Amino acid sequence: MQRQIQTALLMAASLFMDMMDGTIVTSAIPSIAEAFRVSESTASLLVSSYIIALAVLIPLSGWLGKRYGHKKIWLYAVGGFTTTSFLSALSINFHMLLIMRILQGVSASLMTPTARIIVMEKTLPKDMLRMTSFLIWPALIAPAIAPLLGGILVTLLSWHWIFLINIPLGIACILLGIRIIAPGVPHKERSFDLIGFVEIAAMSTLLLAAGDMASRGFVYYQPSLILLIAGLITGVLFCWHLYHTEHPLFSPWPLKVASFRISQTGESFLWLSVGALPYLLTVFLQSYFGWSPVKAGTYILCIFLGNIGIKPFTTFIIRHLRYKKAFLLAFSWILLSALCFALITPGTPGMLIIILAVLSGMGRSLSLTAYNGLCFSELPGKERNDANTLTAVTSNLAVGLGISLITVVNAIASRIAGTGRGYEISFIFLGVLMIYPIIETLFLPDDIGENTIR
Repeated sequence: MQRQIQTALLMAASLFMDMMDGTIVTSAIPSIAEAFRVSESTASLLVSSYIIALAVLIPLSGWLGKRYGHKKIWLYAVGGFTTTSFLSALSINFHMLLIMRILQGVSASLMTPTARIIVMEKTLPKDMLRMTSFLIWPALIAPAIAPLLGGILVTLLSWHWIFLINIPLGIACILLGIRIIAPGVPHKERSFDLIGFVEIAAMSTLLLAAGDMASRGFVYYQPSLILLIAGLITGVLFCWHLYHTEHPLFSPWPLKVASFRISQTGESFLWLSVGALPYLLTVFLQSYFGWSPVKAGTYILCIFLGNIGIKPFTTFIIRHLRYKKAFLLAFSWILLSALCFALITPGTPGMLIIILAVLSGMGRSLSLTAYNGLCFSELPGKERNDANTLTAVTSNLAVGLGISLITVVNAIASRIAGTGRGYEISFIFLGVLMIYPIIETLFLPDDIGENTIR
């Protein structure tokens, strides 16, 4: 168990590095645009290109892990991520930096799902909640502290340091990984589903490109709609392919298990909401309240305080309330905080904003812990690799689309009702997204996930 915990902490460190890097670059966009004499809209390609590269190659990670061993793929991925971080800081022009960001996304696409399966593949159901608690930390911490950390690094040092901070962490991960991670058993006879990979890669690219294009303004809504429709059609073709080919890219069988299926449906809605909230709140506090990036980032950090404050108690809450009631409690916190954010004004006491941010963070922490505790709880070990690949695809798409979706909602609402009312509608929209997970949870059996809490 000690080695398993060490492995989980190491994998969490690599996940933190990836999630932090995917978010922190946003803070440096103005500085990078100025340094390379490009527009901020052009510089924002550093964010979208990373997300798209990550999404396109995630489905490949499961096959590579099985084919060559998860440990080997993870080590190569961390090495690639660390190297491209260093080269990003050394970029002499914008085109070099953009290429390095794409290669960073490629490395992250192999690192993130592999890190998760290294921990969860052999974890017994009774230990699932405990191991999940280690892997949840990066998803909770990185998006909350990235705006503040990025603002500090860019203000006090330079944009180069948002990449340089990855280097010591990456080197430490590699050295520890060589020593700690147990070697896997490659399955060299595993065939590769090229058609399935092309279809899901095209689907992810089209959907994320549609979201990114739509977030750039009204003039792009029509082409983004075309991309969205093309992405949905490609997704339907991919689903048909999964169920009708002899050796699919990953098996759809785990979707028949309710405890796994809700982690693809309800959790996707959750990610759309909680993934977009820190971004929306940051923009709201800076553009509407007129706060500085550091002051706004400090308040966003309170979401992290909610995450970390309740984290030691999440397992206790789930064990005593059981999963169904724990979900409903967490969703109610997220829904309530989002609706209350719609009511705040520049005259609202700062302490009340802090309380709402903490409450939102608590809901994020409890719900994500519960979803991850359930995800693999009823799946046999041989099915977890395929299930992990599918989970990585859906969660990455939800996170990537969340910010684009709320940007479009806010733009349309602000154009129709004015800036202030537009933000109100946007926060309400994020709260309404929680209705689906609530309804889905109400239909779950009361004893779901019982094998993880006995």
